[in-house]
Amino acid sequence: MDTTALRSAYDRLLDAAATPDLGEADDGGWNADQILAHLLSVDASIAAVAMGVVAGSRPTFDNRVSLDRWNLDRIIAEHSGRADLIDHVRSQATVLCDIADQLNAEAATVLVPSLLLSNDALVLDQPIPLSSLIDGLAEDHVPVHTQQLLDLRIAVPGHA
Repeated sequence: MDTTALRSAYDRLLDAAATPDLGEADDGGWNADQILAHLLSVDASIAAVAMGVVAGSRPTFDNRVSLDRWNLDRIIAEHSGRADLIDHVRSQATVLCDIADQLNAEAATVLVPSLLLSNDALVLDQPIPLSSLIDGLAEDHVPVHTQQLLDLRIAVPGHA
């Protein structure tokens, strides 16, 4: 697989995460640390699915654990602050991309039963190719969370 787009998406996300003055979501949504913890959970899960496919098992992907606030708080507590979370997301994204780079066409087309929720709404409940699961990160998931981080910027008087 070609992970150029995914690596670029993560570069933009990590730049956004390092932006000073990230506040709380106006709508009660996730803060920056929760977004980063969510990404760590999703990336580790998809990397595990990809490794399972390579190993010949029949893995599934279910993103509910990566949405659970208790789990996100647990992941946050395991880090010494935002910079540590950012470093871990960078490292985990590299691992995921390195695994995806090594997938052959046969592995990339393996259908993975997938359950995806977003904002308590069912987004997907069907098998999809492993490549679609990974490409979906670059095409939608990471850019959405990048924008979510950028939306947390606190307006500083005198700055545009």
